[in-house]
Amino acid sequence: MSTLAHTMMTAARSADSGLAGPGELDRYPYTEAPGTDRVGMPSWDGGDPDLGRVGRRSAGSRGRGLHGQLVQQLGQMIVSGDLGADRPLVPEEIGQRFEVSRTVVRESLRVLEAKGLVSARPNVGTRVRPVSDWNLLDPDIIEWRAFGPQRDDQRRELGELRWMIEPLAARLAVGHGRDDLQQRLGDMVEIMGHALTQGDSLTFSRADAEFHSLIIQLAGNRMLEHLSGIVSAALQVSGGSLIGCDRPTEAALVHHSRIVDALAAGDAMAAETAMRQLLTIHPEVERVVPAPREH
Repeated sequence: MSTLAHTMMTAARSADSGLAGPGELDRYPYTEAPGTDRVGMPSWDGGDPDLGRVGRRSAGSRGRGLHGQLVQQLGQMIVSGDLGADRPLVPEEIGQRFEVSRTVVRESLRVLEAKGLVSARPNVGTRVRPVSDWNLLDPDIIEWRAFGPQRDDQRRELGELRWMIEPLAARLAVGHGRDDLQQRLGDMVEIMGHALTQGDSLTFSRADAEFHSLIIQLAGNRMLEHLSGIVSAALQVSGGSLIGCDRPTEAALVHHSRIVDALAAGDAMAAETAMRQLLTIHPEVERVVPAPREH
């Protein structure tokens, strides 16, 4: 590439905070707001233009360095469809274009392989795998799908999955005698109430995320605890406009309080019902599951 062309590309990247170019992975801020359209980056000279497109980086991956950032870049490109199924990924080309070492590329591809996004086979190389092979319960993939073209499907699927998991967890949480965790649940409701009056959606959503994590811990089921990452990811990517109950509303606060009261009273059915009501106050879920009956 000529010096002039390189200067023009650098200037273009600097003018658009949503883009990162070769050699810039360690400086990329990833501050795009959820739901914004993905912007294409100028294609690499002599390379594949699709690999020149840089995706968003999810909030949970900040601070992971070059390795983590490259995982995010490639993972989002695969999930968004920029790199389609059975697409070959040439490590040497990736390293050259992103100006990262062979070790960084190799380790990044291993992470993506563990998530089911790519496969590496002798005499075939590394290729993108079809969606049916992806680990769709992986928190990173949940985030990448939530901010990509599949955002609507991801929202619906997360809503359905949470509707199946969390009411059961609330019912199982009754009778486990964890007074410390139940007290913490009450504290979270109090924090949410204060945040609601202050219009502090960030504090509300953080307390909400801990509330739901505590419910799953109280269930006393280790297999359910392994699914808690799904709930956490769902709340983290909701951004106040997708699924979940992290929007500061009076209705959400009331249902949280009812769950705490039901646990304190040892009423498993009431706890389950309150959780279902909490998860069905949003239209994304109401289209899929019926609202629970009042008892």
